[in-house]
Parts: sequence; C-alpha cells; structure tokens
Amino acid sequence: MMGILNRAADTKKIFEMIYVDGKGNMTQRKIRVVEVRENHILAYCYNRNQVRSFSKNGILSFILTKRGRV
Repeated sequence: MMGILNRAADTKKIFEMIYVDGKGNMTQRKIRVVEVRENHILAYCYNRNQVRSFSKNGILSFILTKRGRV
C-alpha cells in the first residue's frame, strides 16, 4: 500500500477511500493525499473540506476517482 500512497501524494489526484476509524465507524471519503507518514497519511478530505489525518490501518479500499477529479 505504501507505493500507491506515495504515488497518490506525488500526483495530487483525487482518490476514493473506504475508511474505518478507531471507533469502528466506516465512511467513504474523497481525498487528495498531502503527505505520507509512518503510520498515517495527511490528506485533504473533500467530505469535510479540511486536511485530516487517517491511520493506514483503517484504509480498506483506495482507488483513483474517474479522471482524478472531485
């Protein structure tokens, strides 16, 4: 997964992610990866309109949106 996350940060394209938070809540997010860190990523979340931190362990699915746009 590290490779795709690093490429996502480099390309600045929009991805759809299915994510489970620490409380077990599952959400689908549209994000643009800003930075990849050891245990989490920083990404602009188009659902929340702000930069958010996501644990790598919580990422269930990560795919490029059509044409990489919102």
